[in-house]
Amino acid sequence: MANLKSLVKDTAIYGLSSIAARFINYLLVPIQTAKFNAAGGQYGIITNVYSYVALLIVILTYGMETTFFRFISKEGEDPKRIYATTLKLVGTTSLVFMALVLAFNQPLANLLGYADHPEYILVMYVTVAIDAFAAIPFAYLRYTHRPIKFATLKILNITFNIALNLLYLVVLPSFKLNPFGIYDTNFTLEVVWIFYINLFCTLLTLLMLWKELSGLRYRFDWAAGKRMLSYTFPLLIMGLAGQLNQCASQIIFPYAYDGSTEEARAQLGIYGACIKIAMIMVMITQAFRYAYEPFVFGKSKDKDNKDTYAKAMKYYIIFTLLAFLSVMGYMDILRHVVGRSYWDGLEIVPIVMAAEIMFGIFFNLSFWYKLTDRTIWGAYFSGIGAVVLIVMNIALIPYYSYWACAWAGFVSYAVSMVISYYFGQKYYPIAYPLKEIAFYVAVALVFFVAISASNQYLSTPLALALNTIIIFAFLAIIVKRDFPLDKIPVIGKRFKK
Repeated sequence: MANLKSLVKDTAIYGLSSIAARFINYLLVPIQTAKFNAAGGQYGIITNVYSYVALLIVILTYGMETTFFRFISKEGEDPKRIYATTLKLVGTTSLVFMALVLAFNQPLANLLGYADHPEYILVMYVTVAIDAFAAIPFAYLRYTHRPIKFATLKILNITFNIALNLLYLVVLPSFKLNPFGIYDTNFTLEVVWIFYINLFCTLLTLLMLWKELSGLRYRFDWAAGKRMLSYTFPLLIMGLAGQLNQCASQIIFPYAYDGSTEEARAQLGIYGACIKIAMIMVMITQAFRYAYEPFVFGKSKDKDNKDTYAKAMKYYIIFTLLAFLSVMGYMDILRHVVGRSYWDGLEIVPIVMAAEIMFGIFFNLSFWYKLTDRTIWGAYFSGIGAVVLIVMNIALIPYYSYWACAWAGFVSYAVSMVISYYFGQKYYPIAYPLKEIAFYVAVALVFFVAISASNQYLSTPLALALNTIIIFAFLAIIVKRDFPLDKIPVIGKRFKK
């Protein structure tokens, strides 16, 4: 129970920081979607380029975060050497990648559809290489249980990003100031400066990790390096396949869309803007992952580990369902996160959020093959999901535009989740409380239907009032069944009979 409390505490810190960071980051969406109209396609460019970045960060870290946690927790391994080895492996591959981008920038830009703007590719790909390297000292912060510094650096990065975006997109043009000569006479906004800002903030974050980079002073352990690479290769395949599920739609869309390049970028921009609202699920999943990964490996030798994993899964599902209903209930408010020219795409939000819930479940299920060193299974499951996603996107985007992207993600995660559960119960059985989980899912579905009807048929004030009652009803069910008030620390004594 003490270990579970530690997980809850770390998750709370990571979660609050992740929510705070994402909230700040959300401010970029209304600013950028207000300044870049949907029809112009600029936000579609941002969505497309960042999708490549998300895929590359997986390739350049190649599962070394998880591998780091696995090996640094093993008996007989020197933690300092493991850290140094991990840092130098990822650092070397990041440098090689940057050299290749510099050497082949124009051909890459031609291939990706940005022949006239090779600077997009150069700036963002250098940024992603630095981000990949920085992922290891961030993992070290998690290993040493320093969530405060981890959270602070993440929030500072985004804060600087939003501040500089505001300066470039709003402040300087409003006052007709051009101190750096970055605007033309009409103060035309260029997408490339959004990428330059990202690069600057990434470099600044890396500088603030200088203490953690001291691990470079330790000797590289060749034997450990070989073992780590052997362990991590299946994780790379799994991570690559998993990330394809996240970003393949945005990559494929410009090629599969049945229309002009400008129309494709406009439609992709709508999709990219609207899924930002659904990203609250990514926040929760990511926060849970940051705390759960070191927790799982650290608890792998405990006798009650399976019971703890089962409870963690149940609570994850409960609170993601609560988040789902909350977003749906306050959609009339949250839609203002994106510019009005993007509102046509808001109907895909519940589909994308449901998909993210299933991705989180898939992630929680993944530890059976990580703990048993059968990481190749994760590659199989994620690969199957990626194939489903890619096929559905190619087949359906020409007919259904970004709706195809939303449903492809949903089906892909569902398939990966189901097959991972099936084989997990075969090789590492865990008695998940399926009846209790099913109950919450059923109640959430009923409440979602009620909220949808409320949003459609009632005025905004009445809908918000009714939706609030529905959300609190779901919360009351949670409290009654699983979190009785008399058991809550500090305040619980007020409710004891």
